[in-house]
Amino acid sequence: MTGSSDTGISFPRRISPMRAGRALLVTAALVGLAACGGGRDRGQFELAPSATTTIGVNTYLWRATLETVAFMPLMQADSAGGVVVTDWYSNPGNPNERMKISVAILDQDLRADAVRVAASRQVMQNGTWVEAQVEAATVQKLEDIILTKARDLRRGTIG
Repeated sequence: MTGSSDTGISFPRRISPMRAGRALLVTAALVGLAACGGGRDRGQFELAPSATTTIGVNTYLWRATLETVAFMPLMQADSAGGVVVTDWYSNPGNPNERMKISVAILDQDLRADAVRVAASRQVMQNGTWVEAQVEAATVQKLEDIILTKARDLRRGTIG
């Protein structure tokens, strides 16, 4: 049997003992849960997780990689596999040289060894593109830039 209030909302006239017991149990559980964090200092902050799995690889590394190579045309970007491959890019200031970059994200954790960069370089000789050596420092610098951006992105998610 139900009644109505002045607001037009229906409500039960009597609550069964079983229903009252459940309500009491739920209320006690909620009060208990609310008290769980009471001993923690509310002034401290928690770091954002270093491993995020909404995509196949670490989200911070993925975003940092895309931001780092944003000036180059992309050929492939696979977030499930963690692979970004650019197309050849020539600096307008040096049109006789071009580069292509491949980035592999190897882990779901934000770690220094979770990103690998490979670069190819070609130079124009007699109207033909010829393979040229890429300095190891260039690849290392790209990895450092990606890792630094990823750490900055993670720090930026702190509440």
